[in-house]
Amino acid sequence: MSDLVNNTSNIGNPHHQTDADIAICGAGPVGLSLAALLVKRGVAAERIALIDGKTVELARQDPRSLALSYGSRQILQEIQAWPIAATAIHEIHVSRRGHFGRTLIERQEFRLPALGYVTRYGTLVTALAALPTLADVQLLRPVQVTSSSEHDDHVALQLSDGRTLRSKLLVQAEGGLFGAQDGKSLQRDYQQIGIVAHVQAGAPVAHRAFERFTDEGPLALLPQDDGHGNNYALVWCVRPESATRLLALDDAAFLAALTQAFGGRLGRFIKTSKRNSFPLGLNARPAASPRAVAIGNAAQTLHPVAGQGLNLGLRDAVILARLLATDISPDALLQFVAGRRADRSITIHLTDVMARIFASAPDGAMSQTLLGLSLGLVDVVKPARHLLAQQMMFGQR
Repeated sequence: MSDLVNNTSNIGNPHHQTDADIAICGAGPVGLSLAALLVKRGVAAERIALIDGKTVELARQDPRSLALSYGSRQILQEIQAWPIAATAIHEIHVSRRGHFGRTLIERQEFRLPALGYVTRYGTLVTALAALPTLADVQLLRPVQVTSSSEHDDHVALQLSDGRTLRSKLLVQAEGGLFGAQDGKSLQRDYQQIGIVAHVQAGAPVAHRAFERFTDEGPLALLPQDDGHGNNYALVWCVRPESATRLLALDDAAFLAALTQAFGGRLGRFIKTSKRNSFPLGLNARPAASPRAVAIGNAAQTLHPVAGQGLNLGLRDAVILARLLATDISPDALLQFVAGRRADRSITIHLTDVMARIFASAPDGAMSQTLLGLSLGLVDVVKPARHLLAQQMMFGQR
């Protein structure tokens, strides 16, 4: 399979009313998946423009870990972008450090081969970029959109290389929130920093993911054995002052601190990669204007507490492709925003509650006790466990 190739000869051609029917800004997993879904549903590949500021090679080298739900695997299978190198999650263990209550979600209960998967950003982008169905898509990379203007029958995009691209519709699928919004934006600063790394444990449990609530925030360990000598992808959410201290530690001291925070379920942590960090917050803008719409991280950036950001974005892509396959018009964008409202709202508020009320409360607060009780109830009450798992794995699409 070959990579996406440039096919941009019509850009700026005055004999064409528009250069594309659909311009997708952002060739990450969500933007590439949307393009593939559109072609699969009958949209002409040559009438789709895919714009990204990075080269394919640079995207391939991105080592970030991604959590894919089983529902996301189904979407990737539909466009022939699966299988890829990934570690299956068979169980998810959710608990509160030092408090009563926990829940264990297992694949057998849902008769699935896995609850989800862990892969690397570069691995997924490489598989998507190599899809034969995308060979005729207009690819513009590395190039950025410097400005855009909407007109009665098209959107005009000014590109960083001096060209102008005219498209009937614009889909913003690039990380970073899109500017247009409908007045219902939701923003939250959790005063937390996410520390990410790949770590090795002395006594790993194969295919089990952990979500551990600590005094300062959730600590997630996702199983990831991909030949790099690591057992887990780590996302550790702490207060800013703690992040500064942890990032300044040498490897041995950091691993000791991680062992202390997580507990002894996996033995001692014995190896870590380089650590990186990023601020955590919630920023959701279900954006749409007559000829532009945002999906994925361009529409909502979530706290990583439940690993739902990419999965929500892929569900966005499925619904939008289904609508645009029959109607490339502003009406389809309005239908998309209305149709995605419930799934987005449930997922956003679920992650917000876990991050804000439970994870960020001071130790000993009533919410800590309530968290333990709720985890115990979810473990005992089968319908509650099924509803939670159903939303995390499949959402609403």
